[in-house]
Amino acid sequence: MVKRPVKYCVVDAFTDTAFKGNPAAVCLLEEEEEEGRDKKWMQAVAAEFNLSETCFLIPISSTESDANDLSNDHSVSRFHLRWFTTVAEVKLCGHATLASAHVLFASRLARTNVIEFVTLSGVLIAKRVPTLTNVDASKFSDGKLEEHFSIELDFPAIPVLECESTDIPSLPGTLNGASIVNISKTAAADDGDLIVELSSGKTVADLRPQLDEIRKCPGIGVIITGPAPDGSGFDIFTRYFCPKLKINEDPVTGSIHCALMPYWSKKLGKCDLVAYQASPRGGVLELHLDEATQRVLIRGKAVAVMEGSLLA
Repeated sequence: MVKRPVKYCVVDAFTDTAFKGNPAAVCLLEEEEEEGRDKKWMQAVAAEFNLSETCFLIPISSTESDANDLSNDHSVSRFHLRWFTTVAEVKLCGHATLASAHVLFASRLARTNVIEFVTLSGVLIAKRVPTLTNVDASKFSDGKLEEHFSIELDFPAIPVLECESTDIPSLPGTLNGASIVNISKTAAADDGDLIVELSSGKTVADLRPQLDEIRKCPGIGVIITGPAPDGSGFDIFTRYFCPKLKINEDPVTGSIHCALMPYWSKKLGKCDLVAYQASPRGGVLELHLDEATQRVLIRGKAVAVMEGSLLA
């Protein structure tokens, strides 16, 4: 049987400007996967795109949803969602989830303002949030009004643990002598990330770490963070280096803020923050910590820059 082409879209996430933020490839599969569209195929596709993340969406029918005891609210669109780097499947990815929601909302494949994604990290919620208010809708008769929206992701908070002396590598040399305020680590069932707080956001932005040394650090990757400069309009600056997964620097990483939000909320004494990921592409994340439920709401925008079909 000849395989049907698989539609895809490349989306820049956590930005409202093309070629900024973090690109992700979003592949739209049929409700029932065709023969050959297995994990091995998905990994090969991700390697072909050669982006930090490639994800795969499969719609969930109402029958399957009821059988799996998900929400019975049929005003919610539901999809299976899987994320792959060029070398491995991952359990959580923020920017590719935001990119997936953007594709579904913009194409109207999601017929509601709420999407449930069934993932390896459980059910994740994405909401469409209008960003234009009190405007004359008649000025947008071409439908452009619907393009003005942000997406809010509901993710689990990730606890942050203090590092033992044996957990801390020789980071000053790795970070070329940058002034380190604190070193922590994320709590994870498998290897988590190191969190390194520097003295200022400017130091974070200017940092040129030694990637070969970061590969030797414990855990999966290294999160660099610091307080944003006064007058910048942000609360914190962040960057993320993960050469072990073939991602020397991730342009914008939603998932690391599931740990950074509890970390900085405690330090700054507030539950609402705006983060700037100061990579060369850059990206903006609006964050809220629900302390009662230990959930992190991550809000951002996205821009579709490419679409096509996979033929293999």
